[in-house]
Amino acid sequence: MEQLTKQEAYTKAARLCSQSERAPQDIYDRLAAWGIQSDAADEIVERLKEEKFLDEARFVHAFIHDKFVYERWGRIKIAYNLRRKGITDRLVFNTLEDIISEEEYLSVITDLLKAKSSGMSRPLSPNDRAKLFRFGAQRGFEAGVIAEAIGMIGEAIDTVND
Repeated sequence: MEQLTKQEAYTKAARLCSQSERAPQDIYDRLAAWGIQSDAADEIVERLKEEKFLDEARFVHAFIHDKFVYERWGRIKIAYNLRRKGITDRLVFNTLEDIISEEEYLSVITDLLKAKSSGMSRPLSPNDRAKLFRFGAQRGFEAGVIAEAIGMIGEAIDTVND
């Protein structure tokens, strides 16, 4: 494969950024894969930022929205994946607070756990509650929120059975 020029790499990176939001680290990784040296990569990323092809805050907002709404991930899993992309904790947590309300967050984990518990015996055994807890943790939800959701599911089940 022949070496890309800096202008060709910029054009290719701009095309990528115009297709979907990207983290700066994603662009650095692509540029490295294309054989672009780090000083040229820095210049390309800065130019992409100046021309608004690349915007970290916009990326974080889109990432959090998509992972919460479509993948139904919890805050822990979202924050972890953004950290892996080199995003600062402050930006992540400020954006999480702006996008996800507590009521919506609890509603999502409750719906997930209700669906997961549909094939379980009633009332929920301690083993089933542990399975639900592990499931919620794997999805990236906090322990307190999971426990609250399991409690709400248990109360709803007990009310129906009475």
